[in-house]
Amino acid sequence: MLTENEILRRSQSLRKQMTKEERHLWYDFLKTYPIQFKRQYPIGYYFADFFCYQAKLIVELDGSQHCEPDEMEYDRKRTEYLQQQGYSVLRLSNRDVMTQFRSVCECIDNAVQNRMKG
Repeated sequence: MLTENEILRRSQSLRKQMTKEERHLWYDFLKTYPIQFKRQYPIGYYFADFFCYQAKLIVELDGSQHCEPDEMEYDRKRTEYLQQQGYSVLRLSNRDVMTQFRSVCECIDNAVQNRMKG
């Protein structure tokens, strides 16, 4: 198990090493979204790409490696754990962030609004 300092260092490292898709989504949408999101937020043993506490929503960006069988199984277990903690996990592809950015933003906004309702 990681110590608090190790979790903090890992979070900071992940924020510094964001992918271009993560940077695009963060700086061009989520950073100024009216309901606060945090980047690379630790939840249990996992780090959420983007986390909205108020909506209990996690947004994950997936690259092509997430289509590999081992990675798919890891993602399934991770999502199951996060859902057991009461969070909804929204998985989006890096490709969609780069080619359908407006739709991705609308999808996230809809998910936040739906989670805030109930």
